Amino acid sequence: MKFFIATDHAGVAIKPDVTAMLQKLGHDVIDLGPFNDERVDYPDFAHRLCLEVLNHEGTQGILICGSGIGMSLSANKHVGIRAALCHDAYTAQMARAHNDANVLCFGQRIVGLGVVESILDAWCKTSFEGGRHAQRVSKIEL
Repeated sequence: MKFFIATDHAGVAIKPDVTAMLQKLGHDVIDLGPFNDERVDYPDFAHRLCLEVLNHEGTQGILICGSGIGMSLSANKHVGIRAALCHDAYTAQMARAHNDANVLCFGQRIVGLGVVESILDAWCKTSFEGGRHAQRVSKIEL
């Protein structure tokens, strides 16, 4: 799997760790920035990532800010993006299995690296179940 990853200034510190975790799981990661902790606007990076995911079939995204809320709100403005704010492995698993989420969001100030590792593991090992969930997912985009 190929992942695009982007953060704002409040998420940049753990981006190298998240990238390494994904690579350890066998995934390719493309970093869309930022590359330092200078203040930036999270919607700029959320939109950049979403356009990449939408333009590269079969890819997924990871967005990290302080809480994950701003990134998820910005990402979900894009038709075809189903960004899920996850705080633990269970929410990551359900986002993939029931909602066919293609962008994972979380907050650096909310979850520690151990929890992030469990979130990534659950996200990467879980596939969309389809079935009754497919009809519901189709109703997300009007």
